[in-house]
Amino acid sequence: MIKRFLPYYRPYKGLAAVDLGCALGLGLADLVFPAATARVVDVIVPAGDLSGLARFAALLVALYAVRAALEFIVGYYGHVLGVNIQHDLRRDIYRHLHTMDTRFFDNTKTGQIMSRIVGDLFDLAEISHHLPEDIIMASVRLVGSLVVMLAIEWRLALVVFAIVPVLVAFSATFREKFRSAFRRNKETMAAINERIEESVSGVRVVRAFGNEGFEAERFDEGNATFRKSRIESVWHIGVFSTGVSFLSNLGLVIVLTAGGFAAFKGAVSLGSYVAFALYVSRFFQPIETLVRSMEMFQEGAAGFRRFLEILDTEPTISDAPDAVALASVCGDVEFSGVGFRYGEGKERVLERVDLSVAAGETVAIVGPSGAGKTTLCSLIPRFYDIEEGSITVDGLDIRRATIASLRQAVGLVQQDVFLFSGSVRENIAYGRLGASDADIEAAARDANALDFIQGLPQGFETLVGERGVKLSGGQKQRIAIARMFLKNPPILILDEATSSLDTMSEQAIRESLERLSAGRTTFIIAHRLATIRHAERILVLTEDGIVEQGRHDDLVASGEVYKRLYDAQVESLLVS
Repeated sequence: MIKRFLPYYRPYKGLAAVDLGCALGLGLADLVFPAATARVVDVIVPAGDLSGLARFAALLVALYAVRAALEFIVGYYGHVLGVNIQHDLRRDIYRHLHTMDTRFFDNTKTGQIMSRIVGDLFDLAEISHHLPEDIIMASVRLVGSLVVMLAIEWRLALVVFAIVPVLVAFSATFREKFRSAFRRNKETMAAINERIEESVSGVRVVRAFGNEGFEAERFDEGNATFRKSRIESVWHIGVFSTGVSFLSNLGLVIVLTAGGFAAFKGAVSLGSYVAFALYVSRFFQPIETLVRSMEMFQEGAAGFRRFLEILDTEPTISDAPDAVALASVCGDVEFSGVGFRYGEGKERVLERVDLSVAAGETVAIVGPSGAGKTTLCSLIPRFYDIEEGSITVDGLDIRRATIASLRQAVGLVQQDVFLFSGSVRENIAYGRLGASDADIEAAARDANALDFIQGLPQGFETLVGERGVKLSGGQKQRIAIARMFLKNPPILILDEATSSLDTMSEQAIRESLERLSAGRTTFIIAHRLATIRHAERILVLTEDGIVEQGRHDDLVASGEVYKRLYDAQVESLLVS
């Protein structure tokens, strides 16, 4: 795992060298004061050397000025290093997420992803510089103190060193406890983020059903679970830190007592005794720092493992080694023996579907709910990959086309329109990045959206709110259609694009969709059969595949499944 993290330092090796070099300097600077104190006690004070004392004070002031400069560099540039590494980690996971196939997002909750991108990466940013800094400073102080103590009085130094195995053994007993506790913290925090994301995104549904209390209870359950997990980890940290501190202080008491006897007997000078006592403090302090570093490492490791879980998830849909870019697409689409299911062990959604659609043809797909209408069309831009058979565009198997060129050739307009929380202009321009204002206005006009856009408070610059919440359903739909006019794809998929709209909005949208469909290969997924009466061809899809196809009048006259669907809708309209 450490090998996976180290490459993130490479672009900033100069910055890391400065940061860690200054950390080394800080560690060495902290070793000077006890030695200088010994000289004052043993030489300067007994001799009454006031000028020597002044020189000593000036030297210490200079030393602490240098130390302050080193501390600033470590504090500032260390955090800059951490922020840079966090930036690169976030960039990598974000880019990787956009390579993942639709199935990954079907099975992974948004709150869990957000927890890893935000919370886990914040911890990693802190650890990326604090951990190596602390290890270097603590190691220098630890080794340096031990060497000097051995030089002053090796027997006392051995007494100090004998306490170290006890501290190590004590620390080892908490290693697995920390690992499991921090892992639970991350998991329960992700669950809380997930609950918040869902309740905020669905706030209108929550309020419409008056379920604020229910949502609060569900959140409280997750919040209580996190509190319990966090308290458990804090308990382990408290016991651990207290134990280490007690053992360190116990060692200091033992050494001070033994050193005092040595000083009484004249085995060491008073100055050496004072210096030794200060070095003992310098010796145990970095041990406590290293212990805290272990806690920090365990917490960071838990976050990095969760980060790697996503980064190591390979997309199941990617460009083939010999993939070619689609160019000048006409729009011939052919399904040959296509079979598909949503994952291993699940029932087939599509079974041996054969379909040939000529360039520029408009085909409507109808059928009972769950028959696979949307699934069938989702296979064309490779949102999912087929299990059996093949799908070709202009005679080329879509698995041999680059994903980018394939999706550029396919446009999708859905019933549930997604708008970004920017301006109307930005949302339309998403269809072709860099489009001119004239092109954006022309697309809005073609989508029957120009009049209502110009009537908005800031026109094209009006902010639509999160997911377009400030616009009506019909307005959002027309912006989505304008976006598609701008993209200008040769193949078009309209998924229930006119459902759940008022009559006036539906009429305006239907007119714009007819303009949009002209000259394009168009697949219309329809629930209301009245909307596709004039389609060139209607396909009736059931769990048995495409069971009927033809024009509306022919299917009403001679079809079975289509006739039943049509009669049911007519009867429903008469009753209502």
